Amino acid sequence: MARRRKSTGIWRILRWPVYALAVLVAIPVILTPIYLFVDPVSVPMLERYLTGRPVVREWRDMADISDRLKASVILSEDGQFCRHWGVDLGALREEVERYMEGEDARGASTITMQVARNLFLWNGQSVVRKALEVPLAFYVDLILPKHRIMEIYLNIAEWGPEGQFGVAAGAERAFGIVPQNLDWRAATLLVTALPNPMLRQPGRPSAGMVRIAGIIEGRVAEFGERASCVGEGGRLSL
Repeated sequence: MARRRKSTGIWRILRWPVYALAVLVAIPVILTPIYLFVDPVSVPMLERYLTGRPVVREWRDMADISDRLKASVILSEDGQFCRHWGVDLGALREEVERYMEGEDARGASTITMQVARNLFLWNGQSVVRKALEVPLAFYVDLILPKHRIMEIYLNIAEWGPEGQFGVAAGAERAFGIVPQNLDWRAATLLVTALPNPMLRQPGRPSAGMVRIAGIIEGRVAEFGERASCVGEGGRLSL
C-alpha cells in the first residue's frame, strides 16, 4: 500500500511535465504531414506577430523561384541536401567530436534541420535544441519530399532586418525584383545574407560578400547536379 501511495505521489509530480512533453512531441508529428498541403508559418514569424512587429512574407511556389537561387542555396548551405535523409551524419559526427574536445561549434545544420528548427523549435545556440533538431529533421525528411522541404525553406528563411521572410521579400528589399528573375549576381548575393540577414545587405554588398558570391557561383558551375532534386523533373535550368 505504501509503495502504491509513493508511486501515485510521483505520478502527481511528473504528470504535467509528461503531458507537456507529449504535446510538444505531438505538434510536429501532426503538423508535418499537414505541411504537405498547407504553407506554414515559422516560429520567428509567430513571435513577431505576437509582439506586434511587422512580418513581410509573400509565398512563392518553387516554379516561381529562380533555379539559380535554389542551386546556390544548396551548394552554400547544404551540399549533400539531395543525398542525405535530413541529417548529414558525417558533418554531425565531426561537430560532436569538436564539442567533446571543447572547440567552437561550426554548425553542421542541414537545410532540413533549419526547417525543423524554424517550424518547431527556437533560435540560439543550445545543445538541447541541436539534439531535438536531429530526430525532427529525420521525421521531416521522411514525410516531406525534398522539393517541398526546399520550398518551405525558401519561404520561411529570414532575409532582412525588418521582418522580411522568404525569398520574395528578400529579393524585393534588396533588388526590387521578383525571385524568378534573379541573375547570378543577385541570386548568389541573396544567399550570402542568409547566415546574418540582420547585418548583411545584398543590395549593398561588402567586398567580402561579393567574394563569397563568386565562390558560390563557382561551386554551382562545378557541382550543380547535386541540386537537381529541387528542379522540375529533376533538372535545373541554370
